[in-house]
Amino acid sequence: MDTPPLLNETHDPSLKSWVESANDPATDFPIQNLPLGAFVMEHDGHRHAHLAVAIGDQVLDITSLAEAGYFQNDPDEEVRAIGRLPAWNAAMSVPGFIEKMRRRLQSFLRADGSGGQSARRLRSKVLRPIAETPLIRPAMNFNYTDFYASIHHATNVGTMFRPDNALLPNYKWVPIGYHGRASSIIPSGVEIRRPSGQTKADDAAAPVFGPCKMLDYELEVGVLVGASNRMGEPVSMGRADHHIAGLCLVNDWSARDMQKWEYQPLGPFLAKNFATTVSPWIVTREALAPFRCAAYKRPDGDPQPLEYLRDENNEQWGGFDITLEVHLISKSMREQNLPPLRVSRGSFRDMYWTFAQMIVHHTSNGCNLQPGDLLASGTVSGTSPDSRGCLLERTWEGTGKPRKPIELPTGEKRTFLEDGDEVVMTDWCEGGAGGHRRIGFGECRGTIASANA
Repeated sequence: MDTPPLLNETHDPSLKSWVESANDPATDFPIQNLPLGAFVMEHDGHRHAHLAVAIGDQVLDITSLAEAGYFQNDPDEEVRAIGRLPAWNAAMSVPGFIEKMRRRLQSFLRADGSGGQSARRLRSKVLRPIAETPLIRPAMNFNYTDFYASIHHATNVGTMFRPDNALLPNYKWVPIGYHGRASSIIPSGVEIRRPSGQTKADDAAAPVFGPCKMLDYELEVGVLVGASNRMGEPVSMGRADHHIAGLCLVNDWSARDMQKWEYQPLGPFLAKNFATTVSPWIVTREALAPFRCAAYKRPDGDPQPLEYLRDENNEQWGGFDITLEVHLISKSMREQNLPPLRVSRGSFRDMYWTFAQMIVHHTSNGCNLQPGDLLASGTVSGTSPDSRGCLLERTWEGTGKPRKPIELPTGEKRTFLEDGDEVVMTDWCEGGAGGHRRIGFGECRGTIASANA
């Protein structure tokens, strides 16, 4: 295949919207993006979830658009029913539905659109500023799996804990992952309470219980499952991409001192399940088409994936060309109105395993994925220190060396997060084949609150 899958006229970089802010080259949300979201609407003393997409600095209220009759004559029954859905799960599960809805909404939003006078009358009624909209998770996540797909992250962390055996022998054969806690997935902006748990110093005879002292963020990308598979029926590499509804940003907060004590022999537990923050927008697989890229090229000497994880199309287009950044703001920086400090910048091209391979391996034993299930990539890290996606790596100078703190503009130093610190993650795609419009994911942010007394 010479062009990425799903690339078509909806990605035309010359398309403009009558929403002027969507035409700003710096916006995350041009008409070529239209990520899926949801928000809460208060009406007659009741709270109702409304489906939406982002366009420029505005939210397009799809539920209100449907209630106003915009889709009533649509030949597609599922499109006509969109206003009755409380979340995007059901819509994502229908093959081809997101692509249909994307075209309908582009037609409504295009500056040269032919929606007619009735559509023009609706414009002011179905738009609201993003900054004034109470966004919620766009899909219900009933299951959550966290992978370990960056070989650079795995090697760095392995070197810290196992200097003589950094990368375990299964890593290059198996997409490693563990089942996380779906109930503690929270939307961007929700406060993060510092967790408490057992920790044990290397020279201590016994562990102690108390607040985590090595609280960390993890810069990750998540994939939302669209179409499900039946229990006992694995997904093949040729079909895996069809099970991707879209991507979001993920911060899988981690208590490193708790993790170090508890992770053997069964792996992550309380150090990982207290909070996972997700960005409020799902950037659809369709919108990401111009930014598909080759899968990570394995170095000479590395084994090729086993047959069930191998596919020529995946090798050519299985990756996503996404740039990711982490910014840190301390309480003192906020009080002094100082801008956030960028502490990391990496690329999703560096991931050893693709999302398609993660889906295939996840279902290879017959495990059934469901619409809205969240699969996270694991920490996104590159080869340079400033591309490392967590503080555990970012402040690490090498085996046997003390940690080198990050210096903030206030003179403060950080090796791990302090109470009052705010972490802001952003990512975007730009360029691609044909100079396509830049599209972004919005922000994934959270502020650390002190532990419960």
